Amino acid sequence: MLELENITAGYGDTVVLRDVSLSVPDSKVVALLGPNGAGKTTLLRVASGLIKPMSGRVILNGQDVTGKKPFYMCRKGLCNLPEGRGIFPSLTVRDNLILQSPKGKETATIERAVESFPALATRMKQLAGSLSGGEQQMLALVRTFASEPRIVVVDEASLGLAPIIVDRIFETLAQIVSTGVSVLLVEQYVTRALALADEACLLNRGQVVFSGPADDLQSDEIFERYFGIEISA
Repeated sequence: MLELENITAGYGDTVVLRDVSLSVPDSKVVALLGPNGAGKTTLLRVASGLIKPMSGRVILNGQDVTGKKPFYMCRKGLCNLPEGRGIFPSLTVRDNLILQSPKGKETATIERAVESFPALATRMKQLAGSLSGGEQQMLALVRTFASEPRIVVVDEASLGLAPIIVDRIFETLAQIVSTGVSVLLVEQYVTRALALADEACLLNRGQVVFSGPADDLQSDEIFERYFGIEISA
């Protein structure tokens, strides 16, 4: 389980999050939603160890990991899939897969990557930075099963991708969830995120304005009441 307790965080003297609490239970999906500037990415960065909160605690599987670095969080079972792909563009696809793989499981990782994303099969010797946006995201998604995580933190995995690729991204996330991995998901396609999620948390201006079952947010009326915008399909 991942727990964020009374998190206040930001950058320099700028406070972005104020007393935010959120929990991701074992084997559950939590959709973190809200308008641009609400603080969603900042909260994911805190959860992943990329920034240290000004106050509050990060608890991972019962252990206080507040302020721990990303590599430590990874060793403890948290996989971070950041906005912007999160690959090594100057390395080949094959080298990226090897780096994502646990030692001794490189071949198995490559085989599963090709099985999950056949488009990568003919790209092994190609520089990752020269792949299309969709192919780069496929490569990044391999990390969500190669590292054998207990929880995956995903920030806008579908951003800028064609609808057919978005479908494949969500299929992959659903497969990951089916193995019992927990997911904390920030996603622009709100209805798709809610369909995948068990629970939802809404942020607005750095504070939680709703936390509860995802089904309770399936109503356009409820979402518009909080944010004054329509849900995108």
